[in-house]
Amino acid sequence: MTAQFSSRDPNHPAFWDERFAQGFIPWNFAAVPQALRDFVGTFARTQSSAPNCLIPGCGHANELGFLCEAGWQVTAIDFSAAAVQAAKSQVGPWSAHVQKADFFEFTPTVPLNLIYERAFFCALPPAMREAVVRRWAELLPSGAKLIGYFLLDEAESVSKKGPPFLTSVKEFAGLMSPYFECIETVKVSDSLAVFEGKEHWQVWRRI
Repeated sequence: MTAQFSSRDPNHPAFWDERFAQGFIPWNFAAVPQALRDFVGTFARTQSSAPNCLIPGCGHANELGFLCEAGWQVTAIDFSAAAVQAAKSQVGPWSAHVQKADFFEFTPTVPLNLIYERAFFCALPPAMREAVVRRWAELLPSGAKLIGYFLLDEAESVSKKGPPFLTSVKEFAGLMSPYFECIETVKVSDSLAVFEGKEHWQVWRRI
């Protein structure tokens, strides 16, 4: 049966509620991606204390249990009630770490020193990009890190159709440069079909 949707605006929770409710989730990796596993392993060997991490737009929160088991303090948020329900149902003992919250209004109870990005930035329309980057910067102090997966295209002009919404490498660098410096970028080889060939693992340090 073909999915039927009445909501067409990804800025609103109803858009995502419908898709989760109907099982239309082509962005769901349903596993912990390798680059994140590698980063966590390196972090454990080189850092003395675990980070306080936020996962915005967490969806199914597939990475939550892995990060918690690694000793990280993690909060996963989503403004879609259906997404929060899906996450809580699958993360078991870590369900208390999942909250229904709007990223732009969320205030952490303790200061963050890491944000993990996974298909949140590319889920929102291009008009929201500057606001997302600015909010990342507001939430992270100098020296903190933004890590994760970014959907980028080498072309300077990309289609505005989505989600997922592609961003050009040049535009993304321009948005980030006032607040962050990129300290690692690698093209991803194990992407889902919807992201294939355009997904980059990146680590950014807050200036």
